[in-house]
Amino acid sequence: MKNTIYSINGPVIKVRNTSDFSMLEKVYVGPLKLMGEVISISDVETVIQVYESTTGLKKGDEVIGTHSLVSVKLGPGIIKNIFDGIERPLKEIASAKGIFIAPGSDVNPLDENRLWDVKIVGENGTKVQGGDILATIQETDSIIHKIMVPPFVKGEITSIVSDGQYHINDVIAKIKSINGKEENITLVQEWPIKKPRPIKEQLPLDTPLITGQRIIDTVFPLAKGGAAAVPGGFGTGKTMMQHQLAKWCDADLIVYVGCGERGNEMTQVLEEFQALIDPHTHKSLMERTVLIANTSNMPVAAREASIYTGVTIAEYYRDMGYNVALMADSTSRWAEALREISGRLEEMPAEEGFPAYLPSRIAQFYERAGSVENLNNTKGSVTIIGAVSPQGADFSEPVTQNTKRFVRCFWALDKNLAYQRHYAAVNWNISYSEYLNDLSPWYNRHVSPLFLKDRARIRTLLAEEEKLMEIVRLIGGDVLPDDQKLVIEIGRVIRVGFLQQNAFHPEDTYVPLKKQLLMMDVILFLYDSATKFINGSHALSLLLKTGIFDEVIKMKYDIKNNELKHFDDLKEKITKTIESIK
Repeated sequence: MKNTIYSINGPVIKVRNTSDFSMLEKVYVGPLKLMGEVISISDVETVIQVYESTTGLKKGDEVIGTHSLVSVKLGPGIIKNIFDGIERPLKEIASAKGIFIAPGSDVNPLDENRLWDVKIVGENGTKVQGGDILATIQETDSIIHKIMVPPFVKGEITSIVSDGQYHINDVIAKIKSINGKEENITLVQEWPIKKPRPIKEQLPLDTPLITGQRIIDTVFPLAKGGAAAVPGGFGTGKTMMQHQLAKWCDADLIVYVGCGERGNEMTQVLEEFQALIDPHTHKSLMERTVLIANTSNMPVAAREASIYTGVTIAEYYRDMGYNVALMADSTSRWAEALREISGRLEEMPAEEGFPAYLPSRIAQFYERAGSVENLNNTKGSVTIIGAVSPQGADFSEPVTQNTKRFVRCFWALDKNLAYQRHYAAVNWNISYSEYLNDLSPWYNRHVSPLFLKDRARIRTLLAEEEKLMEIVRLIGGDVLPDDQKLVIEIGRVIRVGFLQQNAFHPEDTYVPLKKQLLMMDVILFLYDSATKFINGSHALSLLLKTGIFDEVIKMKYDIKNNELKHFDDLKEKITKTIESIK
């Protein structure tokens, strides 16, 4: 008996009086075989969300089950590709069917006709288990793809091919499992997008993700395998910040998910990423990047899938021993998709119409981040950085508040800072990082024990400046004594000379940790020297007239990243300037 559509409500369809489907099963809907997923089953009806446009579907169209979960194909050819939310390759669709994705477009995510140079590392007769590496492929100039035994497969290799060129569906090995079943291993494996890939052990988050951005590396650091949220209103620079992190962070691989963003913004992202040069390899950044584009005019249900597709691909490369950074822009659009589908299902709404299960869905996503020991004893990590777009820059709305519960790093972007052209527009008063204690031993060992001490003093001076500025706004700055005026001046030096960073300046777009330390050191040296100058009964105004404060601000441009010895010259100049006044 055929299962047919009983009702259609946007991306949600219902099938009545059937027991043929299971929860989260992938199905094909209608004559065009649109991909869908079972999301609710009762004794009366089965509810399915369709990941493509349901325009043209009608009551009575057939629904076909697959007896499998919504999955992605994982294998060589993922990197450098651009997929939509359900892993359909956009370039191949454009060349085959035009620039618009037709409903039911069934294009293989990976090129089945391409031959890959495969180097075999497994041996016949060897006992293997899930995660063990059987072969390697130079997928791009930057990434070696490792062909692994699928998770939960365990047994003995009964046959394995020799080095050579193979298609992704060619059998390269056969494994006789412990229950006697023979498994054929190809270059590709499938994995359900909503099921985390298994690991051997969770590892402590004790290594920072180095980004070259001072406000992050120094003030609010993020650990490799950690999770961070970047909330900000329209125009505060969320996308630009994620571009900088994607380009400069020391992750081996970048997965960028454009979830529900405007089409023109996504087009800009795709064009810029393909034009960017990787500063680590001096080749195209796409050599280690996967792009997933799901624009706001694409079917709403696919937004949810795009997030899970991205994190599953990230976990796959993590299993090879890579450190992967996942950028999700933006999780608010994903949450809005959940709200729309929940409304069509007539579920009881919670705050602002979002479904009651919003917190658990956000948690499931961010908790797939982590630094792990893989099944094959390699170490890898998935770091998740999710942009949040609260309406009207209201951080009290549900998506932002629930995201804060599940991330340990919160980089709040401030529209006032953005309007002042202060980028990155991270508000240092409400942002925070809970990774600092975990990362302290790494900073002490690899940079300097002074790094965290200087950072603490910088943070204290910024807090003091904020308190004093409240007084200045009320009664003016003339009533303040010189020592408090000095705090305000040093606060300006820290804000403009250290926290503000120019992504378009060759010396300031990326700053190594050693230079970040020396910049803090010079700023604090200026503060200590000026404090002694004031305590010696000298007026601060005399020191301000020399322009030495502005010169310290300009050090980020004037002193090149590979000429750090000039910081000593700047300190000497500060000393001589003060002595010349005395």
